[in-house]
Amino acid sequence: MPTATLDHDETLAALLAGLADAQRAGRPTDVDRAARSHPDLASELRELWAVAQYAQLARQVPLTVSVPAEPDPSPAYLPRTFGDFELLSELGRGGMGVVYKAIQKSLNRVVAIKMVRDAHLATPADRARFRAEAEAAARLQHPNIVGVYEVGSCDGQAFLCMEYVPGRTLGQVIVAAGPLTAKTAARLVAGVAWAVHHAHENGILHRDLKPSNILLSDAPSSDGLPWEAKITDFGLAKQADRHESLTRTGAVVGTPSYMSPEQATGRSDLTPAADVYSLGAVLYEMLTGRPPFRAATPVDTLLMVIEQEPVRPRDLMPSVDRDLELVCLKCLQKPSDLRYQSAADLATDLEAFLAGEPMTVMPGSFGSLVSRMLRETHHAAVLENWGLLWMWHSLAIFLICLATQVMSWLGVASHGAYLALWGTGLFTWGGIFWRLRRRGGPVLFVERQIAHAWAGSVLGSVGLFVIEVVQGLPSLTLSPVLAVLAGVVFFFKAGTLSGQFYLTAFAFFVTAGLMAALPQVGHLLFGLVSAAAFYFPGLKYYRLRRLARISAGDAPLWDVPTPSPAGP
Repeated sequence: MPTATLDHDETLAALLAGLADAQRAGRPTDVDRAARSHPDLASELRELWAVAQYAQLARQVPLTVSVPAEPDPSPAYLPRTFGDFELLSELGRGGMGVVYKAIQKSLNRVVAIKMVRDAHLATPADRARFRAEAEAAARLQHPNIVGVYEVGSCDGQAFLCMEYVPGRTLGQVIVAAGPLTAKTAARLVAGVAWAVHHAHENGILHRDLKPSNILLSDAPSSDGLPWEAKITDFGLAKQADRHESLTRTGAVVGTPSYMSPEQATGRSDLTPAADVYSLGAVLYEMLTGRPPFRAATPVDTLLMVIEQEPVRPRDLMPSVDRDLELVCLKCLQKPSDLRYQSAADLATDLEAFLAGEPMTVMPGSFGSLVSRMLRETHHAAVLENWGLLWMWHSLAIFLICLATQVMSWLGVASHGAYLALWGTGLFTWGGIFWRLRRRGGPVLFVERQIAHAWAGSVLGSVGLFVIEVVQGLPSLTLSPVLAVLAGVVFFFKAGTLSGQFYLTAFAFFVTAGLMAALPQVGHLLFGLVSAAAFYFPGLKYYRLRRLARISAGDAPLWDVPTPSPAGP
């Protein structure tokens, strides 16, 4: 097939294949650059690449296995001397590291020693990530962050000597005791949030905040809690003041149930809002006993993080405080700009909650409420791929309405004539519309929702003419209901895509009244409002797509043309 005729699916497949080939060859895999080169595919490309990365991590096994001269210490080898330390027992292990309780002989103190597990099999990336954790943790001095005493090497094995925190992880406490009280959860997360803010001020993003990475010491805290919360495991930390990253651009890093949507899609330009999201996920689990998203497989969980909204905590636990629920859900907003702008803001609101003072998350002035209602949702990005088609749609709807109005002026009274016009016109255009959309590639879940709402309004519009026949009403008697149906569809779009469509829905509801009052020009009014409702948003998002291409200024990574934009 000639290159010029490649469709959306083949383009997407070629982009993914190019990324995979670069990854296998050890070259940089910059999915962000590929997305800028093909903005109409950006959302699907990031999501599919993120899923591919996670699937690859799930099935990855070492290609070669060598027999170590001496295995990593395990309970069978303990106690054991390791340089200046006597390793006593294993505290835990994760995907990369293993932690031991130890005695530092020179200072006669109990410490925790972390080292790369299976060091003989560690890749350069594993060692680099371990070094990053050492550098990141060593820069942080905060009472709610596990302190690092020493970073060193013994017999070729790098290690971190850290503060030993007797106690349990937050995850273990939740499993054993279930959901925590509102005040306990708020106090714990507030302390952790201040620690995260301290890390952010030092240019460090944690990127893997979760209950198992929050230690609860046996010592009581200064604010009356039975534990002192301390953050640990900076193995996925990213130093924001560096240009290089220890993870490939586009790779998924973190734990699916607690990672932000931007992490789940493999974005490299993360901000402190990613850690704020994770803090919200931790708070959610403390209040309900389960994370906001959890599916049978990591890939399914990732897709839930990207596409779905969390169940309200009060729907799972009716006893959850309503104000604390608002704080939690604000952290879990899909668009990062709708979350708390810093971990300090989150901590301040939690402390205000504990003190019974007003919180920023509470409804503010009428103006701020309206502003929030009119914001775009995280699904609004797909509108940039629909712009041109929406402009054509505005023309199709206007022509059908104009033809109806002219027929009315000419005295056409036949129900069959209007039924044929609207039935044939809408279903024919709907088929063309959907065919163009399918040429654009796989249909996203949100697009299916919108398409079903629009299809329902089409069936309802044609059904009005049938009702007129059955009830013996004159032709076009029920026409004002057309505007009501259109208003309902745009009201749905407002909650799904952009709050600005609330204004459009209101305009249609007003138009319905005008059509009833002015039947002689009712269909012309409906046609003009419908055309404007689709044309101006279509023009706006079409221009945004064009500007995004121009501002990117990058040549395509692969010589693959961009397919024609389409969308419902």
